[in-house]
Amino acid sequence: MDSRSDCSSHCFSFEQDFIGNWRCIPLCVRRKLDLVGIKLKLNHWLALEQPQRQQLVDWSDAPTEWAGFRQHLRDLTVGMADGMVKDLPPAVDAPWQCMDQVPLAIAEAADQRGVVLNAVAWAGLSELDRFALCKLARPGHDHHNLDAAFTELLG
Repeated sequence: MDSRSDCSSHCFSFEQDFIGNWRCIPLCVRRKLDLVGIKLKLNHWLALEQPQRQQLVDWSDAPTEWAGFRQHLRDLTVGMADGMVKDLPPAVDAPWQCMDQVPLAIAEAADQRGVVLNAVAWAGLSELDRFALCKLARPGHDHHNLDAAFTELLG
């Protein structure tokens, strides 16, 4: 079971440099986007007013709210220069949604940093925590916040 029962609007300490002004899309919103199958570009995000960004941060991630979230994003972006948000396949059985096995990229990143991350510790993380680690450790990412994420999430 997730260590945090409601992670829909949780922001991590390593995201503090942009919380409030929301100059970047926080991981809690990125997770919601993956859950509902929406590609929101950074340009879309930055074109939104701060209260609109805050509303997306605060939006519940309950499955009953997904259709409303998806439609709200379409309505917000339909007239934007980059066009309306694009549909993607919603996340189903993504590595961050699977609690029983630490994804290889995460295990390797943890090993490289001397971080102990076994299957029990992985399963004890919230879905948002697992999402954050998967996003921060993915190939091609700058891994800028990965060390801070490991420290915050695993001590």
